[in-house]
Amino acid sequence: MIRRWSTWPLRTRLVVTMTVLLAVVFTVVAWLTTFQLREYMQSNLDDKLHGAAMAAFGGPGGGPAGDGGGHPHGGSGVVTVVLNADGSLRFSGIDSFDNQSLTDAEITALEAAPVSSDATTVDLPVLGEYRVLAMPAGPHGPDSGRAIVGLPESAVTGPIDNLIATEAVLGVAAVILVGFAGFALVRVSLRPLDRVAATAARIAKEPLDRGEVGRLARVPAVDTDPRTESGLVGAALNRMIDHVSAALEARHASETRVRQFVADASHELRTPLASIKGYAELTRRSKETVPPDTAYALGRVESEATRMTALVEDLLLLARLDAGRELTHEPVDLAPLVVDAVRDAHAAVPDHKWEVRLPDDPEAGTQVTGDEHRLHQVLVNLLANAGKHTPPGTVVTAALAVGGPTADRHALLTVTDDGPGIPPDLLPTVFERFARGDSSRARAVGSTGQGSTGLGLAIVAAVVASHGGEVRVTSVPGETVFAVRLPLA
Repeated sequence: MIRRWSTWPLRTRLVVTMTVLLAVVFTVVAWLTTFQLREYMQSNLDDKLHGAAMAAFGGPGGGPAGDGGGHPHGGSGVVTVVLNADGSLRFSGIDSFDNQSLTDAEITALEAAPVSSDATTVDLPVLGEYRVLAMPAGPHGPDSGRAIVGLPESAVTGPIDNLIATEAVLGVAAVILVGFAGFALVRVSLRPLDRVAATAARIAKEPLDRGEVGRLARVPAVDTDPRTESGLVGAALNRMIDHVSAALEARHASETRVRQFVADASHELRTPLASIKGYAELTRRSKETVPPDTAYALGRVESEATRMTALVEDLLLLARLDAGRELTHEPVDLAPLVVDAVRDAHAAVPDHKWEVRLPDDPEAGTQVTGDEHRLHQVLVNLLANAGKHTPPGTVVTAALAVGGPTADRHALLTVTDDGPGIPPDLLPTVFERFARGDSSRARAVGSTGQGSTGLGLAIVAAVVASHGGEVRVTSVPGETVFAVRLPLA
């Protein structure tokens, strides 16, 4: 399939355009030169033909020179035919009056030439094309017969054919040479643009969407000369890099302040929340009888304080992970973690069917390096997410497998449920903070009316990333899979 012109590389378009223009100009010049030379040589041949006719027969309208028949003067190949008034052949020949020199077919072709002061072209069998001039053969005009003189047109066509062949060879050679030379020159000329593109490519590889970004690459000063097109592009790219760098620094500073605020606020809220919860519990356990409404209100205060404490702890954990706080790094066997997490989930949500799948080989290494408490939290959050957002009777399967090449062995944790699935428009945001799927997946709300805070999966993504792993989700109605990939120890 031929690519569209607009999709061709710039250097290719420049070389092709330059080569085509050269070919067109060369063709036009060669055609004009050939045409002018042909006209000039044709005119010279006609002049020679008139000179030969005048020397032999006294020119058009005159009689033969001398005593009734002169010999035409011209070079080799001059044909002469003299006809009587009745059309019979008086004599014919090539460079002489040898009647056997011309065939009947050639004489017939010459006889067809009209009497005129202008030469015409006649194609003679075997001999080829001739310029022919026909005239009266005596003083009495056509009544005296006709004399026909011709010169071979090869004197014109031969040099012209050689010229065309030479021009064709030189033209093709020149186009090829200019094509290669043009490609080399264009390539050298576009090197500054290549360096600008390389700089843009290096910037594109930077993780500009998160974290602190270091100093971005810049276009070298030699490629920012405003007097050249590539320099204008390089200078514009440098200005854009400056603006992007300033925006990234401002964003990072703002994110740092927000993280610090969240960490400080979460830390400061833990004490008053603990006090609220303690006083509510103390009042509810008092020996003095309290009205039922008051007891219910105290229970709700205690319940909401517990929920608020969990939210604050989650926010504080995310703030610490965002700040790059180091987690504990110790050997952790994932198999017991999976079993314990499923048991806890079964106890918390007994109306679901919980399954565990471990590697068939008991000797398969399922040990990773990381923080056991946080990895357990990852499993708990994934299982809790499946329990909260799927209807009763849903089958939830926690599986652990080991795979990958020897140099890149990894553990693969998957939590799969056969619930209603996650809508496609929500999939890209499930790991964002405060993202919820309550509108699509059945929401298991307890008697206290507490639902998801929207931080569980965000914590999963942050903890897995801090362990050098990755988490992905795929979902269709009837199958939702959360897959966590962690490098093995």
